[in-house]
Amino acid sequence: MTGEQAQAGLRQMTAEDLDQVIELEDELFGSDSWTREMLVSELEQQPATRHYLVADDAGRIAGYAGLLASGQQGDVLTIGVASDWQGHGIGTALLRALLSEAGRRGCREVFLEVRTDNHRAQDLYRRHEFTEIGIRRGYYQPSGADALVMRRDLTLTERTPAKPAAAKAAPANVAPANVAPANVVPANVAPANVAPAKSAAGEPARAKPEPAERGMR
Repeated sequence: MTGEQAQAGLRQMTAEDLDQVIELEDELFGSDSWTREMLVSELEQQPATRHYLVADDAGRIAGYAGLLASGQQGDVLTIGVASDWQGHGIGTALLRALLSEAGRRGCREVFLEVRTDNHRAQDLYRRHEFTEIGIRRGYYQPSGADALVMRRDLTLTERTPAKPAAAKAAPANVAPANVAPANVVPANVAPANVAPAKSAAGEPARAKPEPAERGMR
Protein backbone atom coordinates (compact mmCIF):
# COMPACT_ATOMS: atom_id res chain seq x y z
CA MET A 1 0.00 0.00 0.00
CA THR A 2 1.36 3.40 -0.93
CA GLY A 3 1.37 6.38 1.36
CA GLU A 4 -1.08 8.06 -1.02
CA GLN A 5 -3.56 5.22 -0.51
CA ALA A 6 -3.24 5.32 3.27
CA GLN A 7 -5.68 8.19 3.69
CA ALA A 8 -8.65 6.45 5.32
CA GLY A 9 -10.86 8.99 7.07
CA LEU A 10 -12.25 8.55 10.58
CA ARG A 11 -15.99 8.66 11.22
CA GLN A 12 -18.47 7.33 13.75
CA MET A 13 -19.26 3.62 13.51
CA THR A 14 -22.83 2.70 12.56
CA ALA A 15 -24.81 -0.54 12.39
CA GLU A 16 -24.16 -0.62 8.63
CA ASP A 17 -20.46 -1.15 9.37
CA LEU A 18 -20.93 -4.27 11.47
CA ASP A 19 -20.54 -6.87 8.69
CA GLN A 20 -17.07 -5.56 7.87
CA VAL A 21 -16.12 -4.98 11.50
CA ILE A 22 -17.06 -8.57 12.40
CA GLU A 23 -14.96 -9.87 9.51
CA LEU A 24 -12.00 -7.92 10.88
CA GLU A 25 -12.74 -9.18 14.40
CA ASP A 26 -12.45 -12.78 13.23
CA GLU A 27 -9.35 -12.06 11.15
CA LEU A 28 -7.50 -10.20 13.88
CA PHE A 29 -8.58 -11.82 17.12
CA GLY A 30 -9.75 -15.34 16.32
CA SER A 31 -11.30 -17.09 19.31
CA ASP A 32 -11.20 -13.86 21.36
CA SER A 33 -13.27 -11.92 18.82
CA TRP A 34 -16.50 -10.18 19.77
CA THR A 35 -19.88 -11.41 18.55
CA ARG A 36 -22.37 -9.37 16.54
CA GLU A 37 -24.63 -9.23 19.60
CA MET A 38 -21.85 -7.68 21.68
CA LEU A 39 -21.12 -5.04 19.05
CA VAL A 40 -24.82 -4.24 18.57
CA SER A 41 -25.15 -3.76 22.34
CA GLU A 42 -22.11 -1.46 22.36
CA LEU A 43 -23.51 0.73 19.58
CA GLU A 44 -26.83 0.98 21.42
CA GLN A 45 -24.93 2.82 24.17
CA GLN A 46 -23.52 5.39 21.73
CA PRO A 47 -23.24 8.32 22.28
CA ALA A 48 -24.32 8.19 25.94
CA THR A 49 -21.32 6.30 27.30
CA ARG A 50 -19.67 4.91 24.16
CA HIS A 51 -17.77 6.38 21.22
CA TYR A 52 -16.95 4.05 18.31
CA LEU A 53 -15.01 5.03 15.20
CA VAL A 54 -14.06 3.41 11.92
CA ALA A 55 -11.29 4.28 9.47
CA ASP A 56 -13.13 4.37 6.14
CA ASP A 57 -11.23 3.89 2.88
CA ALA A 58 -13.87 4.63 0.22
CA GLY A 59 -16.35 2.24 1.81
CA ARG A 60 -13.86 -0.33 3.05
CA ILE A 61 -13.25 -0.46 6.82
CA ALA A 62 -9.49 -0.28 7.42
CA GLY A 63 -9.74 -0.15 11.22
CA TYR A 64 -12.03 0.58 14.14
CA ALA A 65 -11.88 1.56 17.80
CA GLY A 66 -14.14 2.12 20.79
CA LEU A 67 -14.18 4.19 23.98
CA LEU A 68 -16.19 3.94 27.20
CA ALA A 69 -16.47 7.27 29.04
CA SER A 70 -18.18 7.49 32.42
CA GLY A 71 -17.71 10.43 34.75
CA GLN A 72 -14.02 11.30 34.91
CA GLN A 73 -12.78 7.92 33.70
CA GLY A 74 -12.39 6.54 30.19
CA ASP A 75 -11.53 3.07 28.91
CA VAL A 76 -10.15 2.18 25.49
CA LEU A 77 -12.39 -0.79 24.70
CA THR A 78 -10.90 -1.98 21.43
CA ILE A 79 -8.62 -1.00 18.57
CA GLY A 80 -8.27 -3.15 15.46
CA VAL A 81 -6.49 -2.45 12.18
CA ALA A 82 -6.71 -4.54 8.99
CA SER A 83 -3.48 -6.42 8.34
CA ASP A 84 -2.74 -4.63 5.06
CA TRP A 85 -3.19 -1.24 6.75
CA GLN A 86 -0.92 -1.88 9.72
CA GLY A 87 2.11 0.39 9.80
CA HIS A 88 0.31 3.25 8.04
CA GLY A 89 -0.75 5.24 11.10
CA ILE A 90 -4.36 4.01 11.35
CA GLY A 91 -3.95 2.70 14.90
CA THR A 92 -2.27 5.93 15.98
CA ALA A 93 -5.03 8.05 14.44
CA LEU A 94 -7.75 5.99 16.11
CA LEU A 95 -6.08 6.09 19.53
CA ARG A 96 -5.52 9.85 19.35
CA ALA A 97 -9.15 10.37 18.37
CA LEU A 98 -10.33 8.32 21.36
CA LEU A 99 -8.08 10.27 23.73
CA SER A 100 -9.35 13.53 22.30
CA GLU A 101 -12.96 12.43 22.79
CA ALA A 102 -12.21 11.29 26.35
CA GLY A 103 -10.81 14.73 27.11
CA ARG A 104 -13.78 16.44 25.48
CA ARG A 105 -16.12 14.44 27.71
CA GLY A 106 -14.23 15.49 30.83
CA CYS A 107 -12.29 12.30 31.56
CA ARG A 108 -9.21 12.80 33.70
CA GLU A 109 -7.71 9.35 33.13
CA VAL A 110 -7.98 6.54 30.58
CA PHE A 111 -7.40 2.84 31.16
CA LEU A 112 -6.98 -0.13 28.83
CA GLU A 113 -6.06 -3.81 28.76
CA VAL A 114 -3.72 -5.34 26.19
CA ARG A 115 -2.33 -8.85 25.85
CA THR A 116 1.01 -9.29 27.56
CA ASP A 117 2.42 -10.77 24.34
CA ASN A 118 1.11 -7.96 22.10
CA HIS A 119 4.28 -5.88 22.07
CA ARG A 120 3.36 -3.82 19.04
CA ALA A 121 0.22 -2.52 20.74
CA GLN A 122 2.10 -1.91 23.99
CA ASP A 123 4.66 0.19 22.13
CA LEU A 124 1.85 2.26 20.60
CA TYR A 125 0.32 2.91 24.01
CA ARG A 126 3.63 3.79 25.64
CA ARG A 127 4.31 6.31 22.88
CA HIS A 128 1.06 7.96 23.93
CA GLU A 129 2.08 8.17 27.62
CA PHE A 130 0.26 5.10 28.93
CA THR A 131 2.03 3.45 31.86
CA GLU A 132 1.73 -0.09 33.23
CA ILE A 133 -0.20 -0.48 36.48
CA GLY A 134 -0.84 -4.22 36.71
CA ILE A 135 -1.59 -7.58 35.12
CA ARG A 136 -4.92 -9.40 34.89
CA ARG A 137 -4.24 -13.14 34.75
CA GLY A 138 -6.36 -15.18 32.33
CA TYR A 139 -8.28 -12.04 31.31
CA TYR A 140 -8.84 -12.98 27.66
CA GLN A 141 -11.33 -15.75 27.11
CA PRO A 142 -11.46 -18.39 25.84
CA SER A 143 -7.70 -18.22 25.14
CA GLY A 144 -6.81 -17.60 28.81
CA ALA A 145 -4.13 -15.04 27.89
CA ASP A 146 -3.01 -12.48 30.48
CA ALA A 147 -3.70 -8.76 30.06
CA LEU A 148 -1.41 -5.86 30.88
CA VAL A 149 -3.39 -3.01 32.48
CA MET A 150 -2.26 0.48 31.44
CA ARG A 151 -3.30 3.99 32.39
CA ARG A 152 -2.85 7.50 31.01
CA ASP A 153 -3.32 10.64 33.07
CA LEU A 154 -5.17 13.19 30.94
CA THR A 155 -4.67 15.98 33.47
CA LEU A 156 -1.09 16.30 32.24
CA THR A 157 -2.29 17.46 28.83
CA GLU A 158 -4.67 20.20 27.81
CA ARG A 159 -8.25 19.00 27.60
CA THR A 160 -11.29 20.58 25.97
CA PRO A 161 -13.55 21.80 28.81
CA ALA A 162 -16.70 19.75 29.21
CA LYS A 163 -20.03 20.87 30.63
CA PRO A 164 -20.28 20.28 34.41
CA ALA A 165 -21.99 17.00 35.22
CA ALA A 166 -23.02 15.21 38.37
CA ALA A 167 -20.27 13.00 39.72
CA LYS A 168 -20.62 9.35 38.83
CA ALA A 169 -19.34 6.43 40.81
CA ALA A 170 -16.55 4.43 39.18
CA PRO A 171 -17.57 0.99 37.83
CA ALA A 172 -17.41 -1.72 40.47
CA ASN A 173 -14.57 -3.52 38.75
CA VAL A 174 -12.38 -0.43 38.31
CA ALA A 175 -10.22 0.84 41.15
CA PRO A 176 -8.87 4.39 41.55
CA ALA A 177 -5.74 5.09 39.54
CA ASN A 178 -3.46 4.72 42.51
CA VAL A 179 -5.09 1.50 43.75
CA ALA A 180 -4.74 -1.62 41.63
CA PRO A 181 -7.91 -3.81 41.44
CA ALA A 182 -7.86 -6.79 43.74
CA ASN A 183 -7.40 -9.25 40.86
CA VAL A 184 -4.60 -7.26 39.24
CA VAL A 185 -0.97 -8.07 39.98
CA PRO A 186 1.17 -4.89 40.33
CA ALA A 187 3.03 -4.14 37.11
CA ASN A 188 6.43 -4.52 38.74
CA VAL A 189 5.64 -8.12 39.73
CA ALA A 190 5.51 -9.98 36.41
CA PRO A 191 4.31 -13.61 36.32
CA ALA A 192 7.12 -16.10 35.84
CA ASN A 193 5.80 -17.14 32.43
CA VAL A 194 5.47 -13.59 31.04
CA ALA A 195 8.50 -12.02 29.39
CA PRO A 196 9.25 -8.31 30.00
CA ALA A 197 7.68 -5.98 27.44
CA LYS A 198 9.96 -5.10 24.55
CA SER A 199 9.73 -3.47 21.16
CA ALA A 200 8.83 -6.05 18.52
CA ALA A 201 6.39 -6.61 15.70
CA GLY A 202 3.13 -8.07 16.94
CA GLU A 203 -0.62 -8.18 16.59
CA PRO A 204 -2.84 -5.10 16.19
CA ALA A 205 -3.81 -3.12 19.26
CA ARG A 206 -6.50 -4.81 21.32
CA ALA A 207 -8.20 -4.73 24.67
CA LYS A 208 -10.67 -7.47 25.63
CA PRO A 209 -13.72 -7.56 27.97
CA GLU A 210 -14.29 -9.89 30.84
CA PRO A 211 -17.20 -12.19 29.95
CA ALA A 212 -19.47 -10.80 32.68
CA GLU A 213 -18.61 -7.11 32.29
CA ARG A 214 -18.91 -5.16 29.06
CA GLY A 215 -17.49 -1.95 30.54
CA MET A 216 -13.92 -3.18 30.07
CA ARG A 217 -12.65 -4.40 26.73
